Amino acid sequence: MAPDPGAVVLLDRRWPTVVPAVALELLRAPVTCTADVHADVRAACTVVDGAPVLVSSDPAHPEVVARIAAGARFVRAATPSGLQLLDAVAVMNRLRGPGGCPWDAEQTHDSLRRYLVEECYELLDALDSGSREHVIEELGDVLLQVLFHSRVAAEEPVGFDVDDVATGLVAKLVHRHPHVFSDAEVVADSDAQQVRWEELKAVEKRRGSCVDGVATAQPALALAAKLVSRTARAGLPAALLPTELAAVPGGDAEDALRRVALRFADDVRAAEGTARTAGLDPDALDAADWQTHWPKR
Repeated sequence: MAPDPGAVVLLDRRWPTVVPAVALELLRAPVTCTADVHADVRAACTVVDGAPVLVSSDPAHPEVVARIAAGARFVRAATPSGLQLLDAVAVMNRLRGPGGCPWDAEQTHDSLRRYLVEECYELLDALDSGSREHVIEELGDVLLQVLFHSRVAAEEPVGFDVDDVATGLVAKLVHRHPHVFSDAEVVADSDAQQVRWEELKAVEKRRGSCVDGVATAQPALALAAKLVSRTARAGLPAALLPTELAAVPGGDAEDALRRVALRFADDVRAAEGTARTAGLDPDALDAADWQTHWPKR
């Protein structure tokens, strides 16, 4: 009869004292620990060389590899979604902390403002590109801005940290989705949910005007579209809109105009390309040349 191959309990290096619940029964018996196992775990176990249960936090350790290859039961903690965010927070803390990066340490909310705007626009470009890798990179850069501002705020006398940001977000999402997180009500469709979202938001904010809370630092077209939308929901007659605002299209006017501009830029490049193929210098095209080589739709 083949000997019992035993078991391997693998801990997470980021949480070296957290033991998977499914491993508790195994750890009541004598165990062997690799050198990387945290002292608190060792102290809580009966450590015996050569025991059938091996505890480690190093998946590449030779003994871990050998035991698993021999058929040992393998137990490890399930990695929850979002765990890598803790690493991102730790890196940000290191960059701002003693011995970190001088440039990062000098930044303030004001000095970071332009980077937040730039990263948001770069994310929009990435979304338009359809490239998975590009979107991941730019989402990470936007996340960096959230972590950066949270860390800067944590150093202020009366500030906040990234946990406060996450706590506030969770509370808001739960409160504005009662049909998901409680049995209090039912929402028929997305349109009904949008109406309910605005109702709950109004209760939270207790604003004195229907245009309170509109971000005035956003681009002018987006600002105009938001004001038109807010006032329309409040019942303001279209006749009271300034002439310039009355011409603003509904929906996401900023994005719609941006897409028109991008299509125009594509057409310019296409015309230059066909002109170049025809032997013309794209930098020396006259009006007739542009008309001739402009894409036909």
